[in-house]
Amino acid sequence: MPDLRPAPFFIADDPALDFLNSIASPASTPVEWIADGRDLLDWMVAAGLLPAEVAARYRAEAVLDELDSVAARARALREWFRSLMAAHAGKPAEPALAAEIEPLNRLLRRDIRHREIGLAETVAGAEAGQGVLHWRDIRQFAAPDSLLAPLAEVMGDLLCRRDLTLVRPCEGVGCTLWFFDASKRHGRRWCSMAACGNRAKAAAHRNRHRPNLRCD
Repeated sequence: MPDLRPAPFFIADDPALDFLNSIASPASTPVEWIADGRDLLDWMVAAGLLPAEVAARYRAEAVLDELDSVAARARALREWFRSLMAAHAGKPAEPALAAEIEPLNRLLRRDIRHREIGLAETVAGAEAGQGVLHWRDIRQFAAPDSLLAPLAEVMGDLLCRRDLTLVRPCEGVGCTLWFFDASKRHGRRWCSMAACGNRAKAAAHRNRHRPNLRCD
């Protein structure tokens, strides 16, 4: 059957928040982009978290029940992280936060990766003074639960490298999307000006021009 879902959203300016947005309500009805194992592979490839050739190998070799089980764990991880963001977004990170992130560390301890040296991907990079050789991080995707490691890593990057005061939920009525405010003046309020931003402006315009009816 054809997939009637819209394309997943990648509007958050951060991959961990894009992961939170892998379930959303763009037209009032929730849409789940990670409903099963194959969805998880498709979403991770689209997000740039999984090489397409690795996804193809999993589709050919992995047992579907195993992939579906990992997708369920990914959804549970996503909702755990949503609760963490709901508690800490918009505020400076505090030392107490370290006690809450053990679920991520458990996944990261199982990650298998190494570094190797290869040629720079572009001549422009070498000409810019980056050198002909560069480091490449190689992750080994073995069992299907290896798929959880890149998800844990991007969450860790958000917690360790980003300013949590700039992590925000969209202010649109009924919108469930999150984003990192990378705007110059840090005044972003909407997931997208084309969607929630325009709806909010239209509603404000209607309110300003609504007749003031009085019953004397």
